[in-house]
Amino acid sequence: MGRNNFRGGGFGGMNQAAMMKQAQKMQRDLMQMQEDLEQQTYTASAGGGAVSATVSGKRELTELTIDPEAVDPEDVEMLQDMVVAAVNEALRKAEEASAQSMSRLTGGLGGLL
Repeated sequence: MGRNNFRGGGFGGMNQAAMMKQAQKMQRDLMQMQEDLEQQTYTASAGGGAVSATVSGKRELTELTIDPEAVDPEDVEMLQDMVVAAVNEALRKAEEASAQSMSRLTGGLGGLL
């Protein structure tokens, strides 16, 4: 006969029903957090503000603003670089906000995830 080391449902005495309830709450919280993040916008600029990009929480470019003075037909590559830099920075901001929200949601779980 083996010994059962998981009396009371294991996990510090939390029973299975309580664990399921907690998991369902976490799932609802996660879905709400995702909805909230998708409603947010993140803006970044490059070239001293010559190019500005805004992305949604869904990681979609929603707005791109280019200062007419930044348009130099002799140096299109610089403008392209500024656009890429602004878009990537806005996407990084969106990803960082998502990671911070996820960390707040799962902070109490420690090594369980």
